[in-house]
Amino acid sequence: MIRKIEKKEIRNRIHRRIRRKLRGTPERPRLAVFRSVAHIYAQVIDDNGGRTLVSASSVDKGGKTKGGNVAAAKAIGKLVAERAKEKGIKSVVFDRGGYQYHGRVKALADAARQGGLEF
Repeated sequence: MIRKIEKKEIRNRIHRRIRRKLRGTPERPRLAVFRSVAHIYAQVIDDNGGRTLVSASSVDKGGKTKGGNVAAAKAIGKLVAERAKEKGIKSVVFDRGGYQYHGRVKALADAARQGGLEF
């Protein structure tokens, strides 16, 4: 019998393929995106040091928006850009996490660009 491949497994394969090519450095860290059905998360990561420098999500208590919609993604993109600028980070490598560059992922990326981050 042919085994059906789950969406999550396909996304993980794509994500591993992307991560082979992308590397976050202290000068240009990686902006990683994770989206669930209910929320969206963004982290700025230095892969050389193995540290998360900045993070923002729709779960944060300080966040003004709740949920996993496009409006929340825009707010999180702007928030992560503000927090990164406070830490002196101007340029990042965008890691879409195996998701299509569409909808919430694209909204977060565009808002981060408008917030001052360079991809």
